[in-house]
Amino acid sequence: MSKKKKYEANASRYENMNYRRAGNSGLLLPQLSLGLWHNFGFTDDFKNARNLLKCAFDNGITHFDLANNYGIPAGSAESNLGKILKKDFKRYRDELIISSKAGYGMWPGPYGEWGSKKYLMASLDQSLKRMGLEYVDIFYSHRPDPNTPLEETMGALDLMVRQGKALYIGISNYSAEDTAKASKILNDLGTPCLIHQPKYNMFDRWVEDGLLETIDKEGIGAIVFSPLAQGMLTDRYLNGFPEDSRAVKDGRFITTNQINTQLEKIKALNEIAKERAQSLAQMAISWILKDQRITSVLIGASKTNQILDSLKATENIEFSKEELAKIEAILK
Repeated sequence: MSKKKKYEANASRYENMNYRRAGNSGLLLPQLSLGLWHNFGFTDDFKNARNLLKCAFDNGITHFDLANNYGIPAGSAESNLGKILKKDFKRYRDELIISSKAGYGMWPGPYGEWGSKKYLMASLDQSLKRMGLEYVDIFYSHRPDPNTPLEETMGALDLMVRQGKALYIGISNYSAEDTAKASKILNDLGTPCLIHQPKYNMFDRWVEDGLLETIDKEGIGAIVFSPLAQGMLTDRYLNGFPEDSRAVKDGRFITTNQINTQLEKIKALNEIAKERAQSLAQMAISWILKDQRITSVLIGASKTNQILDSLKATENIEFSKEELAKIEAILK
């Protein structure tokens, strides 16, 4: 195959994906990004993990999102990604956005979690080693630390960029007030905050109470996780609880009781999705993407067909006033 044909073949993967600018930066992210929180650890099927990443990339999902504690055991998602990058994606590194985070517990003792400079710098070095990378594209403070000065945490993020170990930095799970404070510190240091990663879905709308306004004002992008509310905003539980579902097998992140309390709303939302010729999962993603302040939505997947199904959500992110009114009435 000639170089021109190879380029054209590679370029075709981007044809059906839309990209949005992250805040006031020069960086574009796909409307859908792939999160490696679940299904990529040592206890998961490695071959399936490879297939998920290949499927995502082949369809224009250029952003893979991790954290130091992802996978069972913690860190194993990064280790497995490192193996897959070396085997399948080495030639495509410059087409990928790879992010990681630190903030939650990783090792014993007083330096193994939160937001100290000691912990964050050590975590980034460990993450790079696990993934076999010289740098990450984005590194996040995974959660605010109530006992460490914000200046120290943000200073560590700034240092990572100056050392060339991260191209951009972000924050996750920060309140609107702390986001504004962090943004000012980072701007003063000369390393603006690229992006904020909060939880956001139809059932969890805390970002609407000031955070979205703050990031818009500060020129910060937003990439949201848990868009399907751990599977509640899908058709998976409409007719009972499948034995292989997360609510039945795990229960750490979603329980059958939580689903039962929302079941009538889930069924009503599913009817609106049908009227839009979408699945409930597709509509839940589209509902988030209707807001242009959202740069990207992080999806999780255990099967390639879930990725392909989610991609269809980007084909229709427009909602009529009547549809939005019906959705709001259900969610009240």
